[in-house]
Amino acid sequence: MSEPGVDRREATVSDVARAAQVSKATAARALGDYGAVSDAVRDRVQKAAAELGYRPNAVARTMSTGRSHTLGIIVGDIENPFFARVTRGAADVAAEAGYDLILSNTDEDMPTEGKAIAVQLAKQVDGLLIAPASSLAPENLQPVIDAGRPLVLFDRTVSGIEADAVITDNRWGARQLTELLLRAGHRRIAFISTLSHGREFRAGDALSSSAVGDRIRGFVETLAAAGIPRPESYVHLDARRDGVDVLAARLIDGEYPVTAIIASDSLIALGAFRAAQARGLSIPDQLSLVGFDDADWMSLTTPGITVVEQPIHEIGVQATRLLLRRIHSARRPAVTTVLEQRLVMRDSVATALVPR
Repeated sequence: MSEPGVDRREATVSDVARAAQVSKATAARALGDYGAVSDAVRDRVQKAAAELGYRPNAVARTMSTGRSHTLGIIVGDIENPFFARVTRGAADVAAEAGYDLILSNTDEDMPTEGKAIAVQLAKQVDGLLIAPASSLAPENLQPVIDAGRPLVLFDRTVSGIEADAVITDNRWGARQLTELLLRAGHRRIAFISTLSHGREFRAGDALSSSAVGDRIRGFVETLAAAGIPRPESYVHLDARRDGVDVLAARLIDGEYPVTAIIASDSLIALGAFRAAQARGLSIPDQLSLVGFDDADWMSLTTPGITVVEQPIHEIGVQATRLLLRRIHSARRPAVTTVLEQRLVMRDSVATALVPR
């Protein structure tokens, strides 16, 4: 027993081997869970390690096995509940498989994403889960491919990158929300996104998020089919530039005020909700509001907000399972898994008033 105030030397693999009466190489295999070791020997080694308080050296394990038993996940915005729930799904699967998960945030910024990827690769993660900052720019992801590190994209895909991906049917979801509003008599419907674009949206524009691009396609196609002229003019991007509440207020108070808003995520919906409240507008009597992603507040507020719900936790689960399979079986074609969305009806849509 060590004296008070005197640090005890940490147990080593050699100490564990001696206590378990096996060779150091056998102890290392049992502790690192690699190579051929009988169940009886593994149990004896692990029992000795527990009694000695042995803590594995992650760097040494990586050098000996070629694997760190860590996965990296890179998200666009950790304040967005969508990414928090995806990360939880990924963490659940990773932990069950004996892997740690390292999280990085990009703020949807390409240079920040490049640095995050470099840091994750330097940490020798066994594979990466990435919600790419841009669907149009593969250069940040190329170092992952060049390093031979398994990669799974989620929420979005990237042109020019051959990688597994898990996405949802955003085009279908946008059609459902738009058709719902059209059936209620709405014709001035705004689609709001914080996606940076730099200019007014035009038909055929390539967008830096495949997910938002699919939503806009579903929205514009549905308006066009209903005979709405210039449907692309109802798409409003760059909402973060001035603030979602400022943009929503401008659309509500303008010369040709909108009667309904489709929010591209729950944070945008919250900004629009606050803008309506600040103007004393009743939802849904004076403004209908719908959106993507079912954040907790959307079912608790009055009225509850109608949404297209994505299986967010399942995105993280499926993406991590794909990544683990890729780690253990690299030679197979890349696959894109498309998960279904679900329309959740609440009380935020009413028959459109005659435009002011």
